[in-house]
Amino acid sequence: MKIASADIIVTSPGRNFVTLRITTDDGLTGLGDATLNGRELAVRSYLADHLVPLLIGRDAHRIEDTWQYLYRGAYWRRGPVTMAAIAAVDTALWDIKAKAAGMPLYQLLGGASRRGALAYGHASGRDVPELLDSVRAHLEAGYRALRIQTGVPGLGTVYGVATSSGSGDAGARYDYEPARRAADGRALPVVETWDTRAYLRHLPTVFEAVRHEFGPELPLLHDGHHRMTPVQAARLGKSLEPYDLFWLEDATPGEDQTALRLIRQHTTTPLAIGEVFNTAQDYQTLLSERLIDYVRSAVTHAGGVTAMRKLLDTAALFGVKSGLHGPTDISPVGMAAALHLDLAVHNFGIQEYMAHDPRTLEVFRTSFTFADGLLHPGENPGLGVELDDEAAAGYPYEPAYLPVNRLADGTVHDW
Repeated sequence: MKIASADIIVTSPGRNFVTLRITTDDGLTGLGDATLNGRELAVRSYLADHLVPLLIGRDAHRIEDTWQYLYRGAYWRRGPVTMAAIAAVDTALWDIKAKAAGMPLYQLLGGASRRGALAYGHASGRDVPELLDSVRAHLEAGYRALRIQTGVPGLGTVYGVATSSGSGDAGARYDYEPARRAADGRALPVVETWDTRAYLRHLPTVFEAVRHEFGPELPLLHDGHHRMTPVQAARLGKSLEPYDLFWLEDATPGEDQTALRLIRQHTTTPLAIGEVFNTAQDYQTLLSERLIDYVRSAVTHAGGVTAMRKLLDTAALFGVKSGLHGPTDISPVGMAAALHLDLAVHNFGIQEYMAHDPRTLEVFRTSFTFADGLLHPGENPGLGVELDDEAAAGYPYEPAYLPVNRLADGTVHDW
């Protein structure tokens, strides 16, 4: 079974997505997510100009060989653009292989290890009362675990806080999407202001309020979004210990893996990291020294199903579980790929989940489900996602950027 063609579809049904569709000479098609938030066209170019010409005529069944060919053959390895492009090829080939076998992908990965994947939603509010309303709405929508984010007194817009209130359908929090145009309509990053000391003072009071209102059993998570030094992160992890977090995510920038040693020495709050990582090498020290508890990469950004399975199997050797990245900057194709892995691997931890915009689900027809707090990829052959070309054509690409963070004195800070 040879690869006959490979097409790249860029569409913006509520936000930008890049999708690779591979077609074989016997008519089977497979989809791969190549979306890189704020840098989508770089991945499209990498695919169109460098990878697609190498794919035509290759055996679609030789997934491992193709992965190595694209990764090692380029000489210039790693990086988010390269790995998102390879991930799209790899995921599309797994979609084809599972369709050829007539079974959902998770069956090819060893079969189900659980009934479904526990999902966590994004509860947020500009202040604590609004946050508590958001928690209630998410619980009513069926979530059994929640990420807690809130505004900080004295600051304006803060990452992770949805633009609407917590009322309404909490399963459809696509209004959170942070990639956007500037207020004057130009495709320039919005600038936000940050104050770490104010954040460190405020956050423990937020978790105290949530625990007081909803009790000790509800799993609560928090994303620090790389904004703290290791000392600040250690302080926060220690101050949050009374509230029994499921995890503290991205407490400090992950480029220096050894920074997690200091945090680990000073707090027992579980740690998750890896949203911006794109290879297993980014985790080498973190896993071997047991400095984290959850792997946070996305199938879309870390080399596809092949690479993610290897990473999670390695993590399992050190008692580290999965917590795959899954907000709306991952397309339904990338989400489906994550869910098949979630169902199959033994060391599953939790799956991030935000419902996509209805326009997105018009373009991407999905078979995965969310019920009683659990996600399931469905039983359709392959990934269980199909792309509607006509619907996709109705949503052209729209330039958008993630925000830029600055301190009060104007210094650029981690976002």
